[in-house]
Amino acid sequence: MALSPLTKYLPVLQWGRTYNKEAFQNDLVAAVIVTIMLVPQSLAYALLAGLPAEAGIYASIVPIVLYSVFGTSRALAVGPVAVVSLMTAAAIGKVAQSGDIGYATAALTLAFLSGVMLLGLGLLRLGWIANFLSHPVIAGFITASGVLIASSQIGHILGISISGHSLPHMFESLFENFTKLNFITLFIGVAATAFLFWVRKGLKPLLLSKGVPPKLADVLTKAGPVAAVVVTTAFVALFRLDNWGVKVVGEVPQSLPPFTMPDLSFDLIGKLFVPALLISIIGFVESISVAQTLAAKKRQRITPDQELIGLGAANIGAAFTGGYPVTGGFARSVVNFDAGAETPAAGAFTAIGLAIAALALTPLLYFLPKATLAATIIVAVLSLVDFSILKRSWGYSKPDFFAVAATILMTWAFGVETGVSSGVGLSVLLYLFKTSRPHIAEVGLMEGTEHFRNIKRHQVKTDDRLVMMRVDESLYFANARFLEDYIYDRVQADCGIEHVVLMMSAVNAIDFSALESLEAINARLKDMGIKLHMSEVKGPVMDRLQTAHFLHEMTGEVFLSQYEAMAKLTGMTATKAAE
Repeated sequence: MALSPLTKYLPVLQWGRTYNKEAFQNDLVAAVIVTIMLVPQSLAYALLAGLPAEAGIYASIVPIVLYSVFGTSRALAVGPVAVVSLMTAAAIGKVAQSGDIGYATAALTLAFLSGVMLLGLGLLRLGWIANFLSHPVIAGFITASGVLIASSQIGHILGISISGHSLPHMFESLFENFTKLNFITLFIGVAATAFLFWVRKGLKPLLLSKGVPPKLADVLTKAGPVAAVVVTTAFVALFRLDNWGVKVVGEVPQSLPPFTMPDLSFDLIGKLFVPALLISIIGFVESISVAQTLAAKKRQRITPDQELIGLGAANIGAAFTGGYPVTGGFARSVVNFDAGAETPAAGAFTAIGLAIAALALTPLLYFLPKATLAATIIVAVLSLVDFSILKRSWGYSKPDFFAVAATILMTWAFGVETGVSSGVGLSVLLYLFKTSRPHIAEVGLMEGTEHFRNIKRHQVKTDDRLVMMRVDESLYFANARFLEDYIYDRVQADCGIEHVVLMMSAVNAIDFSALESLEAINARLKDMGIKLHMSEVKGPVMDRLQTAHFLHEMTGEVFLSQYEAMAKLTGMTATKAAE
């Protein structure tokens, strides 16, 4: 019992009690597979963020360990991901020049701010804030970002420099520098890209057809990027192609993550605050989506607020160990899950593997061509691109389609920050517009039942003295006036109306503005000689209404059911009403 408060914030105390030899073996195998995958991927994403290659490895060591202590997912693999890396580059590019000391320091500060925000949201139990990002907007943003990321790597494939964080700027830079194309780099980049695409789709079936055991075939497939790294690095080193213009990673420090300090000056924090907030929310949404999907497959439970704390701790850890913002990655988490990870300890073992790589393998990366890392990124991110969301959203909801399309176009035209901001803003505006004009149905009694349905859709029983309206939305400031106008327009056209009954079964809340509108409706109907009634009011809504004077001033009654309201107001017996 004494451990219960600690267990809430330290999930490691929960799964750690039942940890056994079998779980250890499964976690170790998963860690080996994920480590093999992460070495080239971490290097590639660091370069995508505009940082030295080693920053990707540093960002994959301490953050993973911290998440394994504080996180609730048993399969989520935390570290650098493509979208967050691109957002990091876009944010830091506005305050520092890539390659400068200030650039790396800004990355640390961005990770620290993101970590503090995530940690604060978790402690305050504000995980619901991520709900402002609708799924269509997220899908559109990730699709647009995938295209943007792949486009940003074309320069490395061609051996030329391109700049900018939007498609127009990238292509403008590409055309300006196209004459500097390096054909050797182009050969390496195209070959590596083609090989990695083939590995993803064709290697495993080939190995299985040759009689290779499924688990070994899976490991070899995941090691495809490592093979591309080894072969192209050896090729460049053997022929010293760096002297022929092939850009290589260069010297990578042979060390564990260093202790670093973010810059907490008010000026830099002010410039990075909004990007950090966007990175935090995007990272959390991506992470929690992956975590919940994988947890559902094993009937495990994810606690969103504790996930915020876990991701916050991971980002703060990255800030003090030479990294940059991290989150749970889709590809690595799926690999971790498929490889048989039983607990978050698999992440800790992965961190050990990456630490060994940082100490032992980094000298071997000097001649690693950047074109190979670019190929790794392109193949990884294009799997995220899904334009079918446009077709599906168009067929189901035009407003959602416009939100998706606007997010994609804004991301391409102006960059990731503007894209996601516009997507969030448009989603909120569309929600306000939709709920500001709620569906209100005039209902009648279905013959032989106690059920009420829309008079425009069903053959129902009504009474000329009675108007029964079902409000299919919570009432708040944006739609209160709409309800007023709707009721006035309906009753003014019919002098025989004596009662208006608002069926409130779909109303979950009534804010103060809506309360004032109900008071105004009651007063105006009273002047017209019409009584206002309500039915099927939910308990929490009734509790709030009872704190105001409205119920005492209301000319009519509050009925438990719509059937009771019709039976009493029309003077019919229950049996007669149901006939």
